[in-house]
Order: sequence, then structure tokens, then C-alpha cells
Amino acid sequence: MPELPEVETVRAYLAPRLQDARIDALTLRRPDLRWPMPTAALSHVRGARFGAVRRRGKYLVLELAERADDAPAALLVHLGMSGRLFFDDADGAADAPYLRHEHWRMSLQTPAGPAALRYEDARRFGVLDVLPTLDGGHRLLDGLGIEPLQDGFDGAWIHTQSRGLRTSVKVFLMDARRLVGVGNIYASEACWRAEVNPLGAAGKLSRAACDRLAEGVRSVLGDAIADGGTSLRDFVRGDRNPGYFQQRLDVYDRAGEPCRRCGPDVPIERREQQGRSTYRCPRCQRRPAAG
Repeated sequence: MPELPEVETVRAYLAPRLQDARIDALTLRRPDLRWPMPTAALSHVRGARFGAVRRRGKYLVLELAERADDAPAALLVHLGMSGRLFFDDADGAADAPYLRHEHWRMSLQTPAGPAALRYEDARRFGVLDVLPTLDGGHRLLDGLGIEPLQDGFDGAWIHTQSRGLRTSVKVFLMDARRLVGVGNIYASEACWRAEVNPLGAAGKLSRAACDRLAEGVRSVLGDAIADGGTSLRDFVRGDRNPGYFQQRLDVYDRAGEPCRRCGPDVPIERREQQGRSTYRCPRCQRRPAAG
């Protein structure tokens, strides 16, 4: 599933290209993705112009301006497991043949000329929904936790939030009710950078370990964004090119390979946690949580 860096990469690519683009048409090729799409509300977006493109956790919020009174204030998009949202400004993009798993398309008129915003999703776990107002809630956004790249997320926050918890450090980092956007890949990578055992109890982390972990989370997310995200399977950026951070992964999907900190005699190990793979170095990530 695309995590925060992948969604942020798509957001950053789309934002300048969608700014002031007018929606001439929206074609839905099926009535649902993960859930039914709000076809009645979406029928009113024609003629609206895109404003800001924001991200909340793993969701994209495409704000609409100059819209009719009955049009939604924004579109809410989630890429699910295999969704690809890309901007196509090739000649005739709006009328190009549909891809096999292309489920919706917007015909656009941008300041630079005609274009299309296209969504393909082989597994159909993505989301297309609407926000009636920008200041109102939504069932998919309500209850989301703090953003790890914004003010307020630091070692002190981790220390306070983790007190008394028996859940593992990695599961704690992936709890979107507390912290958004950190999925399986980056939780493992952040723990390695922090020299923290991802299998250990979050409630036993010392303040020093929490400081290292916060820095690990922020640094790995920042580096992944700079590299355009991680493309292990389905993810591509808004220009349909892959990300490159997979070339810099230190532990994820490297079971049996040497730890880059400890050397060739210490292979990375893989463990199962709640049905997902966790990767760690058994030497440099084994020190006590109080260390």
C-alpha cells in the first residue's frame, strides 16, 4: 500500500499541474471501488476548477474552486493497494483508449492546454469520495492522528503516547489513530535507523530511544519523499515513473542480507507481526529499550 512518501510524491507532482485546471467532464467506468462512489455528488463537479492539492495521512484532498453551489468543496482520493493517479497532458489524452484497470477519468482544461487526470487500480481498494465543505468532517478523516512531518511530532510525543502500552514499537508507529502515514516499510526502516527493536514493547521505550525513533521516522520519510517514494510493486508517481527509495532500504525486504551497520556476519532477519513482515538486525536493534 502506498504510504506517506508515495502519496506526498503524487501530491507534489499534481499540485502545480492541477492548479486552476477546469473540469470539463468526469467519466466513471464503474459504480464503486472499495466502496460505492457518490455518483450524484460527483455529477456536479463539471465546470469547477481545482485549487490546492493537500494530503492528510494517506489521503489526497483535491480542493475545488469556482464551483456551482451544489458541487462538493473537494474530492477525496485514496490509492488503496494498487491505485495509480496520474496526470496526462499528451495530445488527445481525454479521448485516449482506456487502460484495462482505469476506473475513472477527468477531462481537464489547464492553463497550459487540454489534459486528463486518470485513475487505474487493479485491486480496486482505492477511494473516490467528496467533502461537502472544507471545514467539515468525513468518516475517513475523522480520528486520524498526528502528521509525522509537522510540528508536534517528536520524542516527547512518542514518550507520552506510548506510556503503559504493551503493543510493539512497530505496531505503535503504524496506528493511524495516533500517527498517520507510517506503514510497514517505513516503520521497519525508522526502527533500524533509531537502533530500536521493532518487536519490543512501545511502553518500555526510554526518552532517549523515543528521541532517536522520532528522528528515524522523520528522516526516513524525508529521504523517501526526496527519492520519489518506494516502488516495490505497483506504485508509480504522477508522471507514471517509479520511485527510487527502494534502492536505499536498509532492512525492509533484505532478510538474509548483511546489516549495513554491523557488517557481513550479521544478516537481517524477518519476523511475522500481525500478518505482516517485520525486518530488523538482531545485533544493533537488540539493545534494551532504556538504552
